[in-house]
Amino acid sequence: MQNPPEHVRLAKRLAEQLNCSRTTAEQYIEGGWVSVDGRVVEAPGARVSPGQTVALAQGASLLELTPVTLLLHKPAGYEAGLGAAPLQGPGHHQSHGSRSQGAPQAVTLLRADTHAAEDASGIRVLQRHFRQLECFTPLPTPASGLVVYTQDRRVARKLAEDIESLEQECIVTVSGQIAERGLERLCHGLSFNGRPLPPIKVSWQNENRLRFALKGIRPGQIPSMCEAVGLQVEAIKRIRIGRVPLAKVPEGGWRFLQGWERF
Repeated sequence: MQNPPEHVRLAKRLAEQLNCSRTTAEQYIEGGWVSVDGRVVEAPGARVSPGQTVALAQGASLLELTPVTLLLHKPAGYEAGLGAAPLQGPGHHQSHGSRSQGAPQAVTLLRADTHAAEDASGIRVLQRHFRQLECFTPLPTPASGLVVYTQDRRVARKLAEDIESLEQECIVTVSGQIAERGLERLCHGLSFNGRPLPPIKVSWQNENRLRFALKGIRPGQIPSMCEAVGLQVEAIKRIRIGRVPLAKVPEGGWRFLQGWERF
């Protein structure tokens, strides 16, 4: 059904009301500052009739139209750039990896209703925050934990260039009996893909969970290391990248990267 001829795009209507450019009107709308009959509408292309009330909120500003970075707590089973390789180490840098057959995309979890209630950033959630997001911190489908999606070119450049030097912290659930001096060997003395591994930090968190803190991690590295000392990896959860922690974000939820946080 076509819209009645008297219906016009919200951006056009607002531009006429404010005597501003269509681009400025669209920015106000996408910034969540415009309401139609008292309800906020964020779509510039929404159709409005002459009888509807279009209003710009008091204090409306275009200064908040800055790119954002979202920190997702990815559950196991969601695809985030590394496909279904069984519990590969979660630090391999590639924006576009193999894809899991039938696995839902982790980016679909980024919605207004999954925003973490304890997010302390103070940023208003807008629909535009979920557009043009890039991921430079992929995780294998079976793994869980922190995945970063960003619109900010500065953050994207930082992650693309420095991911090899950023320490990543993972909690690894294991089974089996660790070999004698196994923990010492995990910290230093193992090889992967024929190359000796540099010293890393590994410690027991409890009787079946190890904490790994390492740089330059490769797909499959953690499972290979654990297998070398008699352990089988059951789950991997990434909880920190550089200086940015997952914090109190529930599984399947997300928060904004705060202005003072740096990787």
